[in-house]
Amino acid sequence: MLTKSQIKLISSLKQKKFRIQHQLFVVEGVKVVQEFLNSDYELVEIFAVDDHFSQYKQKLTRVSAKELSKISGFNTPNKVVATFKIPRPKPINWSALVVALDAVNDPGNLGTIIRLCDWFGIENLICSETTVECFNPKVVQASMGSHTRVNITYMDLEKALPLAPNCMGTFMDGMSIYEQNLPDEGLLVLGNEANGISQDIEALVDTRLSIPRFGNLKQTESLNVANAAAILLSEFKRKLTET
Repeated sequence: MLTKSQIKLISSLKQKKFRIQHQLFVVEGVKVVQEFLNSDYELVEIFAVDDHFSQYKQKLTRVSAKELSKISGFNTPNKVVATFKIPRPKPINWSALVVALDAVNDPGNLGTIIRLCDWFGIENLICSETTVECFNPKVVQASMGSHTRVNITYMDLEKALPLAPNCMGTFMDGMSIYEQNLPDEGLLVLGNEANGISQDIEALVDTRLSIPRFGNLKQTESLNVANAAAILLSEFKRKLTET
């Protein structure tokens, strides 16, 4: 049975300041919770409406569907809510392709990009300090457990870029991604949804890349940043398999 203190704590974790204060975040849904349980993330508590997670009995609280709705962020709760400790980031491997995000604001976009990094085997994702926090519940849900396989580090991009062997950025006036000899290591920077890569970061970019428009009118202003990430990462990996 849920206690008032448990309800208060879990509800508070919807806000960034309390996630930072308690160093905890919330995961919901059977599949996503299981992904985190199968990883090196540290489970704190788990609240479930059935016996699916009975092996975690020391940290398991059985709850009713009504009780689960009090701590769920979903309109229709999905059987389980769990809290995990926020881990410390691991060292970044600069001898492979690393993705960096400059002030990406939308939780859905960040969650999707984390998922894409997982799909295309990108082990390290760097986020500017102005990028939405990766343990935001909407980000966690959109990534569908891919947090467990991508090392996410928040840092000042101006300090990160010089550490990479080469730095590439995405711009509307860049060279076509389809016509470049793409490296298998370096840093690929994606910019803010509305403003792209900031001027300070642009000044540090070595190679300007773009995804060309193929429509007859070519009037579309830009691509969604997560859609752009999918195209770019696919092309990087395609070129890598050809070499």
